[in-house]
Amino acid sequence: MITYGIASKELQRNAFESRQETVNKTIQILDDKLTGISNSVRSLMFSYAFKEMMLDVQSNDISNYYVHLSELQYVFSQVSFNEPLIESILIATPIGDFYPVSQRRSQVQSFYESSMYYDVKENYGGIWIKGHIDKFFTGDSRTLSFITKGTLENVTNSNVFIVVNVNESQLIGTVNQHSANDDSDYFIIDAKGEEVIRTAWSSRHNLMEDIPFLHNVSERNEGAFFHQFDHTDYLVNYARSSIVEDWSLFGIQQKDTLLKQMNSVKRTTFFIMLFFLLVTWIISTKLTTILLNPLYKLQRLMREVEDNRLNVRFKSRSHDEVAQVGYQFNRMLDEINRLISDVRRIESAKRQAEMRALTAQMEPHFLYNTLNTIYCKSVLGENDEVNEMILSLSQMFQLGLSGGKDWNTLEDELQHVKQYCLIQQKCYEGLFEYELTVTDESLLSCLLPKILLQPIVENSIQHGFKEIRSGGRIDLHVSRQNHLIYLIIEDNGIGMNADEVSKRMLEEPVSKKGYALNNLVNRLQLFYGEDAKIKLTSIIGAGSRTEIWIPMKEGRVES
Repeated sequence: MITYGIASKELQRNAFESRQETVNKTIQILDDKLTGISNSVRSLMFSYAFKEMMLDVQSNDISNYYVHLSELQYVFSQVSFNEPLIESILIATPIGDFYPVSQRRSQVQSFYESSMYYDVKENYGGIWIKGHIDKFFTGDSRTLSFITKGTLENVTNSNVFIVVNVNESQLIGTVNQHSANDDSDYFIIDAKGEEVIRTAWSSRHNLMEDIPFLHNVSERNEGAFFHQFDHTDYLVNYARSSIVEDWSLFGIQQKDTLLKQMNSVKRTTFFIMLFFLLVTWIISTKLTTILLNPLYKLQRLMREVEDNRLNVRFKSRSHDEVAQVGYQFNRMLDEINRLISDVRRIESAKRQAEMRALTAQMEPHFLYNTLNTIYCKSVLGENDEVNEMILSLSQMFQLGLSGGKDWNTLEDELQHVKQYCLIQQKCYEGLFEYELTVTDESLLSCLLPKILLQPIVENSIQHGFKEIRSGGRIDLHVSRQNHLIYLIIEDNGIGMNADEVSKRMLEEPVSKKGYALNNLVNRLQLFYGEDAKIKLTSIIGAGSRTEIWIPMKEGRVES
């Protein structure tokens, strides 16, 4: 009975915590969506088209209205692509409204005559408006709106406002994605009990008039309580939004369903009690004659094991319970010996695992930009360049992945860098040229860690050429120096503080940015120890030079 009481309390506590954790994850998903939408609006204000439009608003110049409307279409499409929940966007300005031409603007409602204008007029940080009928665009769909003032550098009092309408039905799907069955649901209300998003549950229950329900909601950011809806007891968990403090997410589940495991615990407890009563009676009658002597023997063996004598074993002619314990003791010793052997083997494999872990970090960071460039060129009809980029990207990934192997031939590494440069030349047309020089063809069959050269070339493009638009050059030179492969990667970019970068790449990176050289140094140390080295030199404004010496290794590629 004590066990049952403890188990019932534990089950109820776990159920409460599990439900609260689910609600917390759901509100976090909602907050992430709201944050992503507000960030998309801010990224819109950083676009060139928006800044040009704002300049005309400041000067009250309406002559370029249609030019700005056309230029903003791409920005609108990018924002909608990044945040699929966004249904429509409206930029209200004194010189006219700007919006996606695919949306039909309602001519009845002006933003400056709407209640939203007065709500956001004195609010510079932006506000969220709960679910309502969209009056700015035709269709009468229900949306949530995020409204903020348009800004340009230090100019904030521009009387320009951005309205982003979020599709309510899609947001409902996001909120209810953790709902497991019909007796579990979510709804969002504000502090007054008004529904923020119209869901099936909130439509059936007028929570504004349910005073006991609102009274149970405390000032804390989260909590749980029991409440009765339609003569049925429910567990109600809630969590407050960190983005809109007035909004709270509620999750409900029937109390009977939540605690249905209790009956099975009750039955299990009864059978366990009956089983142990029976076992106790059997053991009490035969304990002295059957157990004591073998137990003493087993005790002596255990003391020997305490002295690290792991080769001892228990032996018995009988097959009683103590003998079975002895055999399990033997299995335990065998397992200990096996684990000791495994630890030795794992330690020897740890070095290889660290190598693969560092190699796995070298992901193609340029993938998003490449795919975006492919998309833009396909829209513009530049199909030949699209085909070339896709082929180069495919070959590059094939060489980089190398079937899960840790090593590549120098020839494959150079081909990998070549395909990377070809792709980057398509992404940054006219930015740079490159040249690969191999003085000794026999070096091409030598093995070296994969994805060794591409991060350095990437640094030259991303950092060395970041302030130029054309005329860049990258030279990659491969030669033999005694029994080492001597690699030189040189560019004519803006240069760097070589001493500072050399010092930083020997330290643990503090963020995901700039960890490529640190990763490269760690991999060289794991693969070659002190036999490999890297040297950075640079002249500010004239370029950078990276030199690498690695031991020659010949043979076939192995995983």
